[in-house]
Amino acid sequence: MRIQAGVAGQPITHSLSPLIHGAWIAVAGLEADYRAFGPADPAEFAKLVAEGRAGLLRGFNVTAPFKEQALALADEASTTARRCGSANLLLFEGGRVSADSTDGAGLMAALADQAPGLSVKDRLVVVLGAGGAARAAVAALLAAGARVGVLNRTAARAEGLVADIGGTVVQPGALGEASLVVNALSVSPDIDLSLLGSETVLMDMTYRPLMTPFLTAGRARGLTVVDGLAMLIGQARPSFRALFGIEPPDVDVRRIALRALGSEA
Repeated sequence: MRIQAGVAGQPITHSLSPLIHGAWIAVAGLEADYRAFGPADPAEFAKLVAEGRAGLLRGFNVTAPFKEQALALADEASTTARRCGSANLLLFEGGRVSADSTDGAGLMAALADQAPGLSVKDRLVVVLGAGGAARAAVAALLAAGARVGVLNRTAARAEGLVADIGGTVVQPGALGEASLVVNALSVSPDIDLSLLGSETVLMDMTYRPLMTPFLTAGRARGLTVVDGLAMLIGQARPSFRALFGIEPPDVDVRRIALRALGSEA
């Protein structure tokens, strides 16, 4: 039987996940499909999950705005997903739904790939934002031994994140002590980069454009930057293993994704 999988979100046409997973599927010679699902609202997303329960899908990745709903609809969840309060991966078996979050693994993989000299252990990391992406980032960084500060325009949301996951709420002045600043907002952050030290690493969790204004400004100051495409690929690897039961084959999916991004520019 052909394995059916994909990624669900809204909007979803921009997603590079089908391209990445499709390349791995082709090289591995799997009888499988990985496609984009674009449920219009939470009710449509719930219907998609019901299709999975009925055995029509092996599983799918989840992106905004359905990550919290994905966790709520699951019968069981990994410790990571529960700690994040959201899930980016749902798996279906025997009518049951299992939830997991691979976003944190993707973040750490991206740092290892593009900022290999950085160690976050016992170092201050400032996460910008307090939404689902920020929650995954904070959980992963705390697990790696970092001291995590959350900086968000709405202090109450930052306080809620810290109460649920850990870390501390910080003010812009903390940027001067940060070894790493992670933008978990969907927009370019309004921060003063002159506060940053010369060794600070910048990471953006979005990949459209690949060099966001945040990363472009950081690179202009001579800082090491980590792009969101590295994180997308990093979270896709454990997702592929979970969905298809094999390791992703050795294929340069970043090159394929960059070609797609370049053709859109």
